[in-house]
Formats: sequence, C-alpha cells, structure tokens
Amino acid sequence: MSDQPRARRLGRTRATSRSGSGPARVPGALAQLAVVVRTPARAAQPLFAQAPKAWQRLLPYFVIGVFVVTLLPVTIAVLTNDYKAGGGWSGALGVAQTVPLLLAVTRPLAAWAVILLADTFGAVLLIQADGLSGHPWPWTPMAIVGYLVLMACLGLRESIRTLVGVWLATGGVGAVLGFFQPPGVMNTAALLFVLAGVMLALTGALRGLGDAQQRIAEQESISEAERARRTLLEERARIARELHDVVAHHMSVITVQADSAPYRLPGMPEPVREEFEAIAASARESLGEMRRLLTVLRGDGTERAEGEKTPQPGIGRLQQLVEATVRAGQPVELSLAAEAQRAAPPAVDLSAYRIVQEALANVVRHAPGAPTRVSVTVDEDEVLVLVVNGPARDAVVELESSGTGHGLVGMRERVRLTGGTLDTGPLPDGGFRVAARLPLDDPTEDAS
Repeated sequence: MSDQPRARRLGRTRATSRSGSGPARVPGALAQLAVVVRTPARAAQPLFAQAPKAWQRLLPYFVIGVFVVTLLPVTIAVLTNDYKAGGGWSGALGVAQTVPLLLAVTRPLAAWAVILLADTFGAVLLIQADGLSGHPWPWTPMAIVGYLVLMACLGLRESIRTLVGVWLATGGVGAVLGFFQPPGVMNTAALLFVLAGVMLALTGALRGLGDAQQRIAEQESISEAERARRTLLEERARIARELHDVVAHHMSVITVQADSAPYRLPGMPEPVREEFEAIAASARESLGEMRRLLTVLRGDGTERAEGEKTPQPGIGRLQQLVEATVRAGQPVELSLAAEAQRAAPPAVDLSAYRIVQEALANVVRHAPGAPTRVSVTVDEDEVLVLVVNGPARDAVVELESSGTGHGLVGMRERVRLTGGTLDTGPLPDGGFRVAARLPLDDPTEDAS
C-alpha cells in the first residue's frame, strides 16, 4: 500500500549519483544529451526546445555561434590571401556564407537556401580569382564545414523527403557548376555531395529514432489510460453484481411477504388483497429485470458464476480476514466495534469488508512486514473504516508489480456508491493510511 520504500531507494540512488566524482557524472550528462538530440523538435520550435535543462536548450545557439565566429574571419582571410579575391568581395562572401548559419537553430531550411545561394555565387565569382589554380572549387573548405553543420541541423529537424530533396539539390548544383570548372582546380562537388549525404543520413536516423520512441511513449500512455478505464469498468461491474445479491435478497423478501400476506392475515379486505398482489407482481418483475441485467454483467464464465453463488462477506467476517493475513506473516491488529455489523446496512457492510480486504492486500504487496492496524467504529450516522500501516521492515524488498490495479479504484467506487468519503495518503513516518467514512443512511433515499 505504501510507495515509501521505493521512494527511499530512488532517493538513495539520486543521492549517490549526485555525490559521485566529476568524471563519473560526465557519462550521465552525455547520456542526457543523447536523449535530447534524439527528441524531435516541433516545426515552430528551435533545436533542443524540449530539453529539460536551460543549458541544453542554449547549447545549439552556442555551437552555431562558435562556428560562425570561427569561420567568418577564416573565410575572409583564405579568400583574400589564398584565392586572391578582392578584399570587399571576400568580406561579403564571408558574411553571406557564415552568418546565415545563425538561422539554422530555428529555421534550418531557410538558412540552407541562403547559404547554398551564397556558396554558388561565391563559386562563380572565384572563377575569375587570380589564385584559384590548385585550390578547392566550387566549394571552399570553409564552405564545406559550414554546409555540414547546416546539414546536421536540417537532419535533426526536417522530414526524410525534405532531406532527400536537399541532398539532391546539393548534388545538382555541384554538377551544373562542374560544366564551368576552371583548369587546375580540385573539384570538391563530389566530396560535398558524399559528406552531406552521410551527415543527413546520421542525423536523420537520430531523428527517426526519436520519433519512434515518442510514438511508443504515446502508445504506452494510451494503453495505460485504456487499462485504467477498463479497470474502472470491471470494478464497477463487480460492485454491481455484489449489489444485486444484496438488493435481490430484499426484493425476494418483499415478494414472499406480499404473496403470503393473505394467508398470514385472514379476513383481509379484497382491495388490500389486490394491493398486496400488485406489490408482489412489481417486485417479481423488478427482480427479473435485475437478473437479466446481471446476466450481461457476469458474462458466460461458469467459474465466475459459481463463485458468485457464495454469500457476500461483511464486517462480521473481518476477524477471519485479519487472522488469514496474520497467518501469511503480516502483523495486523483489529479493533472492531461490536455494534458495527448490526448497525450497517447491507451495502455499507459489504463495502467496509472490501475496503479492508483491498487495503490489507496492498500492505502485503507494497509494505511486507509493516505493522498494520485495522479499526472499524460506528457512531450515530456513519461507519468509520481505518487501516494504517507503518513503514516496511525490509526496505530493500522488491515491490510486486503484477497487481490487479483494483485497490484504490475499487475503494473509491465503493465509497462513492454509498455516498461516503475516502482519504488515502502516505504518513510522515513512511507508512500509509486509508480512512473511509460510510454513512449508515442510504443516500438515494435522501435524494428522493
């Protein structure tokens, strides 16, 4: 019933990881960064926008800024000194080929269009440069580096179809420029085409992996919601079946009393006799409708139908329940008011038993060995059911993960059915508490 042992173990794990040495924390940071890289960003978001930490969200801006600050002066210097391009043209090309990289974090496709145009224009201008012979063309080394950075940003953001289009456009522009290749240069069109393809493939695969993991997480979330909904419906059906047994008993008593009234009370006037016959007929009809509805709820399971023929338990059987739990090795104390069973109506009687039963099952499952106290008291207008357990004796016991999931759901449904209140939650010392207040008066009668 209590999740405190698990929380304490997780806390010790986090504390251990925080108190580790600096080098030991590096792999953890790298693993977190790998997760952030694989997390796809939405169309209107910058790269790493969904990262949990601020430094991770700012990392793309920092990396792109470092490349721009580094490539800008290097590009201008190389174009001026090695390619012998004019100083004005070198500066303009340097700015056009590097500064648009700043858009790659938020709008990589627009940045690609600007940079490809600038690189193509620069390749055309360099045809007339005096120092072109013996140097790379049409793409300079600096243009190749900046273009690969841009490809990485594109691969992490865009769809596969867009990436293929970008790659083919890169190869097509390089092939067209090849028809105008000056003599004595090193053609880098094929080199950029291959490197860009590799970069797009790697980053696109990372994005695809992130998309797949996100879809799996969404499906798991949907499955969990469906499982919770199915659990709720199953619990409501079980409660409905149990309530049928309670209500059917009273309806049967009414039918027998109405049918036998003329024999038990001789000399009954004819209008009164007819009234009793009408009551008996209505009771039989209602009982038949309830049984037909119950057939739908029960299904065709023979084993379930056989099990439901047994009498429903109540507060009077709590002592047997506690004794069985104690024999299983769970220390439990029971405090039971003598008048509780007599005062509780059938629905409250059954609900109180089921609440204690579910609470003890949760103690055995989640806090084995924890001392537990069960108390059932009654006052003028309600029955109070209280189940309190302390922390588990062995905090390293692995919690059972194969439970039915009906515990708290069933408790809430039963309490809601009787018009009562339920209060559950952990205790400061590591234990857990379940407190249910079940009114003795039928809430449906008050509503009517």
